[in-house]
Amino acid sequence: MPNFLSQLTKGEQARLLEELNYMNLEEIRGFCSARGIPYKIMAEYPNGKVKATKDTDRKPIVLARVRRYLTTGEVSPPTLIPAEIVREENPPARLGRRDCLYYRWYAKEHQGVMRLLRDLTAGRFQDGAVARVVVMGFWTRGEAPTFEEFARSWTKAKTEEHQLLTPEYAYLTDLKHRRADGGWKALRTAKAKSALKTLARIAPTRRAAEGWLSR
Repeated sequence: MPNFLSQLTKGEQARLLEELNYMNLEEIRGFCSARGIPYKIMAEYPNGKVKATKDTDRKPIVLARVRRYLTTGEVSPPTLIPAEIVREENPPARLGRRDCLYYRWYAKEHQGVMRLLRDLTAGRFQDGAVARVVVMGFWTRGEAPTFEEFARSWTKAKTEEHQLLTPEYAYLTDLKHRRADGGWKALRTAKAKSALKTLARIAPTRRAAEGWLSR
């Protein structure tokens, strides 16, 4: 398998790996889609079929796949939620704290689920990014937590929200080093553009490579 990074000098490699962090999810997914690198979470159903879900991996997970692809040429398998924790039917009307929270049962339309989670957190529970990151963490590890376990994990995660939800890792790094001034958006765009240009050169899609060879 090719090591695409080997086409670059050590300095160029370091620069590209740093610039990858400035790419937003749309740019990263565009690169992945053209090369078959997965970012959609898959679910296995009791009948053995595997289907793409509407859920997608977080940025650190997708970037790790990109880095693996660049260093080995290998496409990592997608995140898979196993069949034993997938439920196609809706949750029962009555739920208890020791019942399991299966995949597809966490949704705003399931009022019983939301009501129980609020009861278990003294009314503090909120449907939002923290809740979805926490529950997906259980599911992608092949676990269906009890409602009590999930409520406890959500409560802990909510106190560490600033660490759990980092929309722009590059921004936080630049903020720490006092480089995140009013021109940061332009800096992000420039670095992402540079990364995409380098990626297109060292790891072209098959169609792009064939086009260059035919010139």
